[in-house]
Amino acid sequence: MRKWRRESVLDLYNLLLAMFLFVSPWFLARASGTAVVDLSASGAAIALLSLAAIFAYASWQEWTNLLLGIWLIVSPWLLGFAHTRAMHYSIGVGVTVAFFSALELWLLYEAAHLAPTRPHLPEK
Repeated sequence: MRKWRRESVLDLYNLLLAMFLFVSPWFLARASGTAVVDLSASGAAIALLSLAAIFAYASWQEWTNLLLGIWLIVSPWLLGFAHTRAMHYSIGVGVTVAFFSALELWLLYEAAHLAPTRPHLPEK
């Protein structure tokens, strides 16, 4: 049986944010086609990566989610939907996804490199 990782809860949060991002274009009555495609595609990608990280963790999944979060932060200006309601959704979710991904990477790095080693006790 597979052991649940403590950090998987951050992937679950990213999954919930991705689902919100995926359906958010329906909340935006006058969103541009570019914004709808960007929010939906980014939401689907984050959801797939988060599900993959929950069931079969690899650090590249978190790095990719971090990059997707950064993409969501800058995409309103690069794709031309700045100063719209879609921009607020994109930036808000992007900052949160990037934060959760960076936090998970940091927690795993800390556990692997900075955790104190246990002294080996002699067997009786």
